Formats: sequence, structure tokens, C-alpha cells
Amino acid sequence: MAKQIFDTSLKCEGCLNSVRNGLNEKLGEGQWKVDLEAAAKTLEVDQKVSIQDLEPVFKAAGHEIKPQA
Repeated sequence: MAKQIFDTSLKCEGCLNSVRNGLNEKLGEGQWKVDLEAAAKTLEVDQKVSIQDLEPVFKAAGHEIKPQA
């Protein structure tokens, strides 16, 4: 499976909740995760997806996402 990791501007459960529905619609429930306990709040996706597919979900909620360097 092609796991991808993206850097996000998410900081808390409220931030995560603001993108949860959009991510579930784009990727499917259980196909992604964000560890809010980690210093870097990265989004891990269990499938191949483009940043262009994810950006609208984050921007609509006032957050940023970018490919991990």
C-alpha cells in the first residue's frame, strides 16, 4: 500500500474536526490519520492521492497542507 505523509497546520482536536468530513469524503473513513500528540501534526494517508485533491478540504477550513519535505 502506498502510504503518503503530508505536513499540516492542524494543532488540536477542533482543527482536526474541521477537516474530518472532507477527508472522509475524499479518502474514506479509516484511510487516513493525524497524530495530535506528535510534535509535527502530519496527515498519513493509506493510498495514493494528490495534494491538489486535499488542498480544498484544508483551505475551506482555514488550514494548510503541503507535501512532507
